Amino acid sequence: MSDKISLRGMVLYGYHGAFAAEKELGQKFEVDVEMFTDLSAAAQADDLELSINYVDVYTIVKDIVEEREFSLIEAMAEAIAQEVLSAYDLKKITVRVRKPHAAIGGVLDHVEVEITRSGKTGHNLE
Repeated sequence: MSDKISLRGMVLYGYHGAFAAEKELGQKFEVDVEMFTDLSAAAQADDLELSINYVDVYTIVKDIVEEREFSLIEAMAEAIAQEVLSAYDLKKITVRVRKPHAAIGGVLDHVEVEITRSGKTGHNLE
């Protein structure tokens, strides 16, 4: 089964980073969430209660990025994955966090971390 719901390109402002200035000034972060689960019952019944509520997932991501503090975007991605996995019965979840203005002393588009975690119903991460 390869059913997937994605929220892509969420842009949020947070106070995260390994350096004190990043935590003081804050910056934009971009987040993508891909959730893999069986959507056939929701599709057949046309019923949101049988699916994943996009608003709820967006709120989870927004609260984590805007209300918590992380030194690493790896930790932010992990927190998002675990929180969404605890809210929904997923086979797996992939979370990407991009930091467009990483303090690296050079020019780049962004730094990105991608993690994939299995849920209660997941067997392999493929």
